[in-house]
Amino acid sequence: MRERITSASRYEEAYGFCRAMRVGDRIEVAGTAPIPQDGSEPPESPYDQTILCGRIAVGAIESLGGTVDHVVRTRMYITNTIDSAEIGRAHGELFGTAKPVATMVVVKGLLDRRWKVEIEVEAVLSSQES
Repeated sequence: MRERITSASRYEEAYGFCRAMRVGDRIEVAGTAPIPQDGSEPPESPYDQTILCGRIAVGAIESLGGTVDHVVRTRMYITNTIDSAEIGRAHGELFGTAKPVATMVVVKGLLDRRWKVEIEVEAVLSSQES
């Protein structure tokens, strides 16, 4: 059985996807950009954008019965290597207790030119929680 949640991203409806999905003990969170829930502009700094992305992703995991400590993998897509230290610092603050495997990839660009980072997250719940 699949359980899905959505978020404030206009891309979800337009492109036919959900923010996160739980199937059994796995939770997969789609690429999460720094899109504020209230529709305001994204934060400017790479650090603040990463914190926002992480909070949205962790909120999705929590809505599906998990916690940040269930996170096993993250993928960070960044637009500039200069931002890697700030993004990495924010990632550590968000996911440091879980210590997931992580990948950071520099990309040419993201869907919105203001975005400096987008994050995918995977979580696995213990067998007692599925």
